[in-house]
Amino acid sequence: MAAAVAELCVTLPRALLDPCRLDLPPGDADGVLPVQLKLAAGQVQQIRPAPQAVGAPLALTPLVDAHVHLDKCFSWTAHPNRSGSMPGALAANRLEAEQRSLELVLERGERALDQAWRYGLRALRSHVDSGGAAAEASWEALLALQHRWRDRVELQLVALVPVAHWSTPEGVALARRVAASGGLLGGVLGPPFSTSRSDPQQLRALLALAGELGIGLDLHVDEGGSSAGRGISLLLDQLDQLKPGSLSVPITCSHSSSQKLLPERAQRQLADRLAGHSVAVVALPSTNFWLLGRRHGLTSPLRPVAPLRVLQQAGVAVALGGDNVQDPWFPGGDFDPLELLRLAVPLLHLAPWSRQGLMPFTSVPARLLGLPWDGVVREGCPADLVVLAASSWAELLARSPQRRVMRAGAWLPPAPGQQVDPRLASLGAWS
Repeated sequence: MAAAVAELCVTLPRALLDPCRLDLPPGDADGVLPVQLKLAAGQVQQIRPAPQAVGAPLALTPLVDAHVHLDKCFSWTAHPNRSGSMPGALAANRLEAEQRSLELVLERGERALDQAWRYGLRALRSHVDSGGAAAEASWEALLALQHRWRDRVELQLVALVPVAHWSTPEGVALARRVAASGGLLGGVLGPPFSTSRSDPQQLRALLALAGELGIGLDLHVDEGGSSAGRGISLLLDQLDQLKPGSLSVPITCSHSSSQKLLPERAQRQLADRLAGHSVAVVALPSTNFWLLGRRHGLTSPLRPVAPLRVLQQAGVAVALGGDNVQDPWFPGGDFDPLELLRLAVPLLHLAPWSRQGLMPFTSVPARLLGLPWDGVVREGCPADLVVLAASSWAELLARSPQRRVMRAGAWLPPAPGQQVDPRLASLGAWS
């Protein structure tokens, strides 16, 4: 790692600058503000405006991905799903799981975390297939990687099994092991699994188990184009029946795709109920837009994806996740959070120059993961930045820019063979 940097002039989104610093002016029309940062001892010691900083590079704080699958990433080549269908993804995933091993998951996870680190991610939450023969190997590998990367990337793990599994003795034993390792309980409400009359009872059992163990929940909910909002409604119905304050663990609904297919009034009613129970939502546009909305060889005009703006307007905490990376569920991606941010602009109308367009990548997922820093630059915060070879949002959206990643006030080394943009080279030595 390079020597520590003493001062740095960058252009930061005002939404990522201390809101209590009333002496800092508001951002310009793009919501950004040039600032001079004084750094020492791995922290930001001073922030002051830099009114003459023409052309100062755009910067962000390291981003957070609240939903990935490290156990199966980079498996598309061996197990493709060229039909792009949900049944095809599930079938290919099952074949891949039969061949999954400790060594494979270690190799995939190491590659994923190294790329995430270099791209500027500081934390990820990975769901882990936790049923079947490969489950033990996957957990052993990812716990080892969690320990190996603990000083660089925060890695949280979620046990992904059918909800019914948590009602079995084996499920309870798994939950206790997950709780002991600091993980979360997961499950699937809705596609690709069929519904059952026992779903309410099994969900109640899962909520009770989570409450007993004091462990958070992150569920795959309504990942489909039918039975719109059924999974979320089922969850909310069970939460409505609990005594106020009897369940205090955090709950996240990942996907929540089919809620978008409801009439707007019904969407808003569900959003209000989610907010009332402090249930968060993680939208996963890349996988949802790839798998869902296919009908008789055509693309449906209604594309199932969480209705972000409706949720945000209701006060629901909404984050975005990269989800699947080069696996049977989605053939693309490489753990680059800026690519996800760029994708969200045309797909979801999330404009990064607005607070609500930027927070799903920064402070909201940081809060969902319980990270000690929300990603807002204050005096005394970590001197962690992602500095871009771009001077405006338009330049960032035009093409994926090069970047320099700073951790604790020092630059990470560039990737081998990288040709450095002159705007980044001028910031100081790499090593």
